[in-house]
Amino acid sequence: MPGLLTNRLLSWYHPAALRPLYYVLGGLCFFSEEHKISASQFRINNQIRAKNVRLIGSDGNNIGVVPIEEAFEAAKTADLDLVEIAPNADPPVCRVLDFGKFLYEKSKKDREARKAQTKVEIKEVRLRPKTSDHHRSFKVRDARRWLTEGKKVRVRIRFRGREITFPEIALDDLQSIADELSDVGMIEQSPTMEGRTMLMTIAPSKSKQ
Repeated sequence: MPGLLTNRLLSWYHPAALRPLYYVLGGLCFFSEEHKISASQFRINNQIRAKNVRLIGSDGNNIGVVPIEEAFEAAKTADLDLVEIAPNADPPVCRVLDFGKFLYEKSKKDREARKAQTKVEIKEVRLRPKTSDHHRSFKVRDARRWLTEGKKVRVRIRFRGREITFPEIALDDLQSIADELSDVGMIEQSPTMEGRTMLMTIAPSKSKQ
């Protein structure tokens, strides 16, 4: 429910801020509901255990290293939360901010980052060293279509019997295919041997992407 995310989830005067991140029952560790909401990688308010912290004020200014009690007081005075944003620093870095707003903006950025990620699909063309030019032309046509669609193409040439003693034939075929597709693709992985198979990967050229 997006509307709830815009409200401050935790504050100095909100009971959830004082609840533990987890509890142990029967030797098993269970995370509380507040832990899920508050993004487990962050400690806030009374969850922060360091004696001294590097404090960043609500205006973004670096106040410096202060005792944790002073950092708590700064957050209380501003009616905001104290959030440990860099726990591995020495001393840990804490910032005074609205934790609910912080989580909402972080969630929004994460969603935008996932949308920006493009999963490149890999198609495969399978050939033999003795594949006829006519049959290979159909395979190259498919590869060209996939490359123009932004997909990668793996060209696989499989050897049978004594064919493996003539790898130069497969290399010539792969080079020929790469040349034919050079206007829409570029070699991402040069020909390599895997058992009785020679592989080459062609990725869409940047201009086509």
